[in-house]
Amino acid sequence: MSTTDALARLEAVIASRQNGDPEASYVAKLNAKGLDKIAQKLGEEATETVIAALSQDREALVGEAADLVFHLLVLLGHKCVAFDEVLAELDRREGVSGIAEKASRNNQ
Repeated sequence: MSTTDALARLEAVIASRQNGDPEASYVAKLNAKGLDKIAQKLGEEATETVIAALSQDREALVGEAADLVFHLLVLLGHKCVAFDEVLAELDRREGVSGIAEKASRNNQ
């Protein structure tokens, strides 16, 4: 199983639950609360991932990173942005220095 396949399956599950019953689905519950709540939750998960990286064990970091990716996919789904678009942007940046790529964004 490739990483891309796993993410595509997760993205499909999230999409299928987006407008479901908030009492039965965490994804539906987040979507019912709106973009602000989804973004807040993503920020919390990012912070928890950083904390795990700095002060906890490998297993904690893996768990928090999984939560972060999940919540990122929920946010992207809410905004109707396919993960393939993110992958295409990463492909576009391949072979470009991170410093040069960031500078090109600042000039736009």
